[in-house]
Amino acid sequence: MTVETQAREARRTALILAASNAIVGAAAPVSISIGGLAGHYLLGADKSLATAPVTAYTVGVALGALPLAWLVRRFGQRNGFLSGTLATALGGALATFALFRGDFWLFSLGLLIIGFGGASVQQYRFAAADNAPSQFKARAISTVLAGGVVMAIVGPQVVIFTRSLFAPVMFAGSFAAVIGLAALGAVILSFLRLHDRQAVASAQTDAPVRPLGEILAQPRFMVALLCAVGSYALMSFVMTGAPLAMVGCGFSPDEAALGISWHVMAMFAPSFFTGRLIARFGKETIVATGLILLVGCAIVALSGIALWQFWSALILLGVGWNFGFIGATAMVSETYTDAEKGKVQGVHDFLLFGSVAFASLMSGQVYNAWGWDMLNWIIFPGVFVCIGALAVLVVSARRKAPA
Repeated sequence: MTVETQAREARRTALILAASNAIVGAAAPVSISIGGLAGHYLLGADKSLATAPVTAYTVGVALGALPLAWLVRRFGQRNGFLSGTLATALGGALATFALFRGDFWLFSLGLLIIGFGGASVQQYRFAAADNAPSQFKARAISTVLAGGVVMAIVGPQVVIFTRSLFAPVMFAGSFAAVIGLAALGAVILSFLRLHDRQAVASAQTDAPVRPLGEILAQPRFMVALLCAVGSYALMSFVMTGAPLAMVGCGFSPDEAALGISWHVMAMFAPSFFTGRLIARFGKETIVATGLILLVGCAIVALSGIALWQFWSALILLGVGWNFGFIGATAMVSETYTDAEKGKVQGVHDFLLFGSVAFASLMSGQVYNAWGWDMLNWIIFPGVFVCIGALAVLVVSARRKAPA
């Protein structure tokens, strides 16, 4: 296959995955923007666990990472991703049922299952990179994440138009809509032409494979994982508490949902050019820029509690996540071979989303104990650790480079 043909197939694959990301991925902003509010609605006087459903969603993403990696190795990427849409639909149905019953823990379980399906959406970026020539990998990742621009519109609009559909049972309509999103995403994914089961099995059998510990011990992998965790966990930590903070400051649930819409738009809109920026300035520079933007988010959020300050902080939070996470993902993709990718990607996302789940759970606890300001102060030490590790990696690489 010529390089041109490979590039053309890579673009087709990336576009299909971007379209599915836009639709199936919309379950994420639905779950995040109203998961905490629905939890608040279902709980009694003690609201300290209001963000637990959002945490359950993220735990589901973490728990789904390793089983999905097994499904992809066993049945191929397309079939693995289709199984993710099934889990998303089942989770949406269970969350809807739980809201009708007024059952907080059953609702949390429904979001956990939606998150389990969301693990497949998180793997789209790796699939795009794996099926692209080396010079197109960063752009393929960016193309997939660019589908999040549509997701940023679809998810919150689903919330706004359906949250009162089954009134007086609030939010049930939004989770019922998740079933339809999953079904449409499955149709889109059916057009994928990715590695079949035999090809995957052959790659796994014939190519040399290093022990997992050896791969994970690479300094580049460890720093890339740290920066991915830092970018994503800090973003989730602040984002999860933001709707509660906005409603607590007197703004409406719709204004909170629109704030999340702007945030998710900012997460994915830069993806149209992030790949080019990485090609021009390097992965490490873009990751560092993203981390600095997270600090900018904290500064704006700490400056006041007007609606524009909430929304501006969330926009900076989204752009910072985009640069940090895409850059770190591109760094990770350089640390393993095709034969090693299944297990490495699964462990990477398990560690990543396990950390993100802990961050989202602690968001509610910290917000209830110390308020919105503390959520943002915590950004500073987190960014300091990530930038420090990144600087050490860059300096070490320069010293080892031949003169």
